[in-house]
Amino acid sequence: MLPLIIGLLLFFLPHLLREVGMRDVLLNKLGSEAAYKSTYSLVALLGLALIIYGKSVAPFQMIYAPPFELRWVSHLIMLPATILVTLGNLPTSYLAKALRHPMLMGVIMWGGAHLWANGDLASLLLFASFELWAVIKFAHLSISQPPRRSASILWDIVGIVLGLIVYALVFTYHGQLFGVGLSIV
Repeated sequence: MLPLIIGLLLFFLPHLLREVGMRDVLLNKLGSEAAYKSTYSLVALLGLALIIYGKSVAPFQMIYAPPFELRWVSHLIMLPATILVTLGNLPTSYLAKALRHPMLMGVIMWGGAHLWANGDLASLLLFASFELWAVIKFAHLSISQPPRRSASILWDIVGIVLGLIVYALVFTYHGQLFGVGLSIV
């Protein structure tokens, strides 16, 4: 479990530097934007690698029993979550403008859907950490960033179509990608 916990810390600490007022301090200490971004990326990538490794070797410790007969709820939640994460990574659409931070909203939904379907300690640490990060980041950005001004309906369409494609691919290949196959029934 230790590699998972260390990985989560290494991944999320750089992602929360701005929120705790440390981004500018570290930027000044490192001397340049390139040095800051390189260090940030290396620490976050090391964290991601440890998360993947740590989750794969974590012992299974059941904390709560998810409602097996209601696992379809996770699939239902993941559909808009995937679309929102996709929209958050495209140029501004009307949906992104209205929702302000669609990727973070999608991550919150993704975490919730996976907590609904997984009751073991490693999953709880993993998905609750992502959800908590997204809530903190969403709150901070909602306060500190002005609303977006421009938008295009084209990016709404692209985001929805790409989100549906990504959802279908992840649903189909979830077993190969993450070791747990999915089914509708």
